[in-house]
Amino acid sequence: QVQLVESGGGLVQPGGSLILSCEARGSFFSIFAMGWYRQAPGKQRELAALKPNGGSINYAEAVKDRFFISRDNVKNTVSLQMNSRKPEDTGVYNCHARGLLDSERRAYEDDVWGQGTQVTVSA
Repeated sequence: QVQLVESGGGLVQPGGSLILSCEARGSFFSIFAMGWYRQAPGKQRELAALKPNGGSINYAEAVKDRFFISRDNVKNTVSLQMNSRKPEDTGVYNCHARGLLDSERRAYEDDVWGQGTQVTVSA
């Protein structure tokens, strides 16, 4: 089973920065896209940044010019650098991947989610 191992969450003051990282581990044939979602308290989960294998990188409007997503397709990792943090950036951030996974020697397409890491922006 594929797992997404996340790290980098924590507390940061407004204007500060954090870097989240995520590594895909397990049995898979290929990953089509990796990204980060987030869920603020009392709100629905939303896309923060997404980087597919091809095409353009997608950023939420609220994080454009502040967040930067990067992928290493060899190491199967994705990172999210978050600059100029704002209080509204507080929430649980989940790494996400979609790809062709390996189950009982058979391939299937599915989504994989990390456990989530808490990011708090507060003075």
